[in-house]
Amino acid sequence: MIETADLNDVLLFKGMNEKEINAALEFLKAHKEHFKKNEMILHAGDHTNELGLILSGSVFLEQNDLWGNRSILTSLETHQFFAEVFAMVPNTKILVDVTAAEDTDILFLKINCLLEENSHPKAIVNKLTQNLLRISMNMNLRLTTRNFHTSPKTIRDRILSFLNTYAIETGEKYFDIPYDRQALADYLNVDRSALSKELSSMKKEGLIDYQKNHFRIL
Repeated sequence: MIETADLNDVLLFKGMNEKEINAALEFLKAHKEHFKKNEMILHAGDHTNELGLILSGSVFLEQNDLWGNRSILTSLETHQFFAEVFAMVPNTKILVDVTAAEDTDILFLKINCLLEENSHPKAIVNKLTQNLLRISMNMNLRLTTRNFHTSPKTIRDRILSFLNTYAIETGEKYFDIPYDRQALADYLNVDRSALSKELSSMKKEGLIDYQKNHFRIL
């Protein structure tokens, strides 16, 4: 059962009342699925005509190559989306793996219905299309931001870039990050041992403090 009251703050349904959200869910053939931690939601090479909305939990967008190397592109949390671009471009293979970072509930929406010439109701289609554009822009921004974190040559500079972004986004000098050490290493594209060593050095030098995934900039 999908509670429309839980979707009022979701970007895709921005500007819609409860009746319009219900109509949109029916129009997009919404269905809910549960995934356990580390379970693959979508595989690179798959085709999809649905975007995923995270109802609870979180997911990683990953690149896993044939040699077993893993790179995390971003972490997505409750009320965020994935696969919207691939769902809107017919016959396009997904280029990333989508994995549950924890036990996660996903609402799948057949978003390519918006491409049908006789899509209806028109008012809802127009709102969904406008909101989908905002979602795509947000995802593009997230992926661009990762480039800022992985472009510095040293591990320390990558860590500083990453933590600086979180400080700006939260407006605080203490915050939780959505990655454990291995996931953070995969996100910053560095070796885990080297990352842990550098974090320890920065802590001793009084630059930062941390406990698991809780960080504080000193």
